[in-house]
Amino acid sequence: MTILSLLISCGKSSDKGELVGVKGAKWHPEKPYGMALVPGGAYIMGKSDEDVAGVQDAQTKTVTVRSFYMDETEITNSEYRQFVEWVKDSTIRMKLAILADEQGVKAGDSKGKGKNAGSIGDFAFNDADPEKMTAYDKYMYDNYYSVGTSDDIYAGRKLNKKVKLIKDPKQYPDEYYVEVMDSMYIPLEEAYNGLRTIDVDKLKFRYSWMDIQAAAKAKVGKRKDFIRNEEVKVYPDTTVWIKDFAYSYNEPMHNDYFWHKAYGDYPVVGVKWTQAKAFCAWRTLNKNSYIKSKKSGRDLINSFRLPTEAEWEYAARGGLESATYPWGGPYTKNDRGCFLANFKPNRGDYAADQALYTVEAKSYEPNGYNLYNMAGNVSEWTDSSYDPNAYEYVSTMNPNVLDASNKRKVVRGGSWKDVSYFLQVSTRDFEYADSARSFIGFRTVQDYMGVQNTGNGTGKARKNR
Repeated sequence: MTILSLLISCGKSSDKGELVGVKGAKWHPEKPYGMALVPGGAYIMGKSDEDVAGVQDAQTKTVTVRSFYMDETEITNSEYRQFVEWVKDSTIRMKLAILADEQGVKAGDSKGKGKNAGSIGDFAFNDADPEKMTAYDKYMYDNYYSVGTSDDIYAGRKLNKKVKLIKDPKQYPDEYYVEVMDSMYIPLEEAYNGLRTIDVDKLKFRYSWMDIQAAAKAKVGKRKDFIRNEEVKVYPDTTVWIKDFAYSYNEPMHNDYFWHKAYGDYPVVGVKWTQAKAFCAWRTLNKNSYIKSKKSGRDLINSFRLPTEAEWEYAARGGLESATYPWGGPYTKNDRGCFLANFKPNRGDYAADQALYTVEAKSYEPNGYNLYNMAGNVSEWTDSSYDPNAYEYVSTMNPNVLDASNKRKVVRGGSWKDVSYFLQVSTRDFEYADSARSFIGFRTVQDYMGVQNTGNGTGKARKNR
């Protein structure tokens, strides 16, 4: 007979031997900046009116979705530029840190004078100086970061982001810095009119994610077998303004739409589904990095992501049952004769609604959930794969179709170049994940944590039942 001895701590305990759970700070939901809460609930998904196009891909079905936050507007050029600038900044810093590592240069190794004081060593990896490393950092460096991974020998190394990048060529500190900056620009033979611009193909964002769907279905396998690594070029395809419209003069939009300040608050376009997914990963990383830097003990946020098709339609309806459009009625004009969205009202007449291309993301009146342009302006990527028969087999709770082999992804809402049929909240459309268009953008969502307040009754009411 084996006797197991339990060693009981003699330390003081506040639980008095009772099962009280692990105590911690009370959770208070925090609404993300620029987002609106969409209270979950049930609704009839699909066509509530005649299917004029005869597609027969949106049969009615009662489904339920959980609460979530959604961007009040489409992601704008200015917001997406923040992503591009972050990637550019990180790419330059990584190149500088790698070259400093190869040259054995560290902070303080300066040969310059005056404005050129400093060296590439100022941008060395944060772990480059053993004397400034904590015990934890030194252990991680010795056992992991110093050897990297099979596909990235610098994986895990920390960039020094406290030192500002030097943008003025006249103040570059040394020839190594010049070498790195030179590598970021297009070759001289590709420049014209004396303008040498950033080589946007160098702007790549790398991230990893766990394929939970595959892991759940697999009978065997280790965690690492389901980790997916992505590397995505982040710069939008500005040539979509030319490619999407043959025999049409749209060069000004190609040249200026993404970068000019005049279009900063307009929705970003020319973004592939894969780029929209990368943006979501970056937005999550960016916010959590900020929270960590403050060392305030705050919980990290859960991920930003693209909405599912069911979430998008539910949000677009704005709490209105059997609505044709986000504003409810079956007409595209209000009682004063003004159009309620940006689309193509008549054949060949793009300007009848007072807008030729896109308009600012916060245009027209928002719907019942305070969401702007859920119809028209730009169509929007969703996370869902397109299957014309999906409504016949999807779950009635948080329905979604995720099929990695299906490159057709659902887009919703219609755009500035579409007729009113595509603006209807129940109309389904698709585009290929690796395609970019001048009329497709996106917005992000984040899951609501805590009691699920719904449009069918408050969480408090359900709790008291």
